Amino acid sequence: MAWKPSEITDQSGRTFVITGANGGLGEQTTKVLASKGATVIMACRNAAKAQEVADRIDGDVRVAALDLADLASVRKFADSQGEFDVLINNAGLMNIPFSRTEDGFETQWGVNHLGHFALTGLLLDKIRDRVVSLASIAHKQTPKLWIDDLNYENRRYQRNLAYAQSKLSNLMFARELQHRLEAAGSPKRSYAVHPGVSATDLFARTETPLDKISKPFIKIVGQSPYHAAYSSLFAATETDADPNIYWGPTRWFGSQGPVEPSPSSKISQDRELQRRLWEESERLTGVTYKF
Repeated sequence: MAWKPSEITDQSGRTFVITGANGGLGEQTTKVLASKGATVIMACRNAAKAQEVADRIDGDVRVAALDLADLASVRKFADSQGEFDVLINNAGLMNIPFSRTEDGFETQWGVNHLGHFALTGLLLDKIRDRVVSLASIAHKQTPKLWIDDLNYENRRYQRNLAYAQSKLSNLMFARELQHRLEAAGSPKRSYAVHPGVSATDLFARTETPLDKISKPFIKIVGQSPYHAAYSSLFAATETDADPNIYWGPTRWFGSQGPVEPSPSSKISQDRELQRRLWEESERLTGVTYKF
């Protein structure tokens, strides 16, 4: 029988940090966890907008400012947090025009991967239970990981490939983190999930005519933000979920359906490339993990 949020046990006494929780999947994840008694910290770039969302949710929901495009903001947020149970790396940008973050990184990769890489490393000793990182079925759309030019310094920018590279990096990071936690004998776990396809605001920020037609089309082939949040909720709360499985929907080429073990690209399973991505991420962010 397919897993549903109704199976989530009482989460009273547990605290969850969710990035990008002021809309889409993050908002839905926040609502469900708060309804189960959890304390939820909405870590968002636009704290004012996040507070408006938080005010509409029953339960212990708090807002904290976090800009994943600025490593100084990431460090400030991490320094302000005490111990908590689960980090959900949910925030993301998709198919936006070329730009760079405050630290000079290509924005999609800088926000989706490097910001979360730095955040997780800075918070790791404060996390009691697990890390959940949202990847995407789009990780299969890139033919390779340009490990020697991750920031688009020597190649033409292609927004769809930049997004795919960032999501591939999310998946590889989550897997490498789990490998390193296991090697260190840590009880903490790292999960990679994908939500399928859902008509969130991700599809309205490309600054192209597609912004007006994407969401209606996605509603036909995908699933609601509430159902798309199932993967994150499952990995964040299911006690016996296997962290070595990539969890997500598998129907209609992974765009919808119940949470199940999901296939991933051959590149994403390359252990040597996972290691190289990790080392490059540490070098670029200046964040070194301590297990």
